[in-house]
Amino acid sequence: MNEHTAGRHASRGLNRRGFLVTAGAAAAGAALATTLPERAGAAAGPFRVPIEDVRHTRTWMAWPDSTAIWGGKLSGVQADIALIARTIAQYEPVVLCANSGSAAKARLMCGPTVTVIGSIPVDDCWMRDTGPVFRTDGHGGLDAVGLNFNGWGGKQTHARDALVAERIASYAGVPFTYADLVGEGGAIEQDGAGTLMATRSSLVNRNRNPGMSERRLEAAMCEAYGASKVIWFDGVYGQDITDDHVDATSRFLAPGEALVQMPPSTDTDAYARDARRQYSTLSAATTATGRPIDTMRLQGPDYNRIRSTDRDFLASFANFYLCNGAVISGQFGDRRADEAARATLARLYPDRVVEQLNIDRLGTGGGGIHCVTQQQPAV
Repeated sequence: MNEHTAGRHASRGLNRRGFLVTAGAAAAGAALATTLPERAGAAAGPFRVPIEDVRHTRTWMAWPDSTAIWGGKLSGVQADIALIARTIAQYEPVVLCANSGSAAKARLMCGPTVTVIGSIPVDDCWMRDTGPVFRTDGHGGLDAVGLNFNGWGGKQTHARDALVAERIASYAGVPFTYADLVGEGGAIEQDGAGTLMATRSSLVNRNRNPGMSERRLEAAMCEAYGASKVIWFDGVYGQDITDDHVDATSRFLAPGEALVQMPPSTDTDAYARDARRQYSTLSAATTATGRPIDTMRLQGPDYNRIRSTDRDFLASFANFYLCNGAVISGQFGDRRADEAARATLARLYPDRVVEQLNIDRLGTGGGGIHCVTQQQPAV
């Protein structure tokens, strides 16, 4: 979902579904005081979360149906979710989790190429954050890790979403464990070769991991992802529901290669400053093996030229999703920036089709295409 960052208007307050907070916060607030689930014991073998450009078995998604969360925006968001699902299904299988009462509508809107299941109930559509993080061992093994989703620090109701990761792992028939931290998939980027990046604002935060030191949190992240190094960005605290997820600003392309979405030079808000700091930090960083990181710029759109005027809108090209044979990205109506982003993604992924989608309704919730997808890697 993510979710989150770069180049927003300076006047913006709560982003990333800021309008949703009051709908579910009261019901979710008790989650802040709960303890992590009992661990089932780590799976044997050197399991690691691969980089996202590996081949996938399928993509997992979720169908939103709550007017308490989305209000009058729900039908438009559903249309965007269906568009994303149908587009990905041209390239690889898509399994979409829906509540039993809305599964028929999801099937109608998504069409026959998308598999809709009603056996895994959901609260919302942000599968990147609620779904399992799949790991491989390089020898045909696959397992999954849950990040103990708590509604982005108790900001939204999540009784169903908190169980999605474990239930998907069970459906997929793979071993499952819970990580020793609370977080979301959009909060952590991995290069598949031992290096992670994340924002402190999202994870070193008492609304997820109270009393947990950065060093202990780093160790838990590395254990869960099969990594050995974390590159930290400060991030932005308390300005959006995710507390500034990394996957809307900075992404790994390969071990030793990354990109950062840069704001227009005239943008000076907290997210613009954060993006520039992320670029500076990443450009000076090295991977787990000591390799310098070649950091590329992906120019973000001008918020004065995009179609949406919603104050919570996220216009992140960096929040793209890689599926088998394609790059699925947003386009936002700043024609020059949209075309430049398409050209950049085509250059970075020359063997993939670049699909740019109008996801403006989903963007009003402060998320993008990467936020609503979760890949299951092939083994």
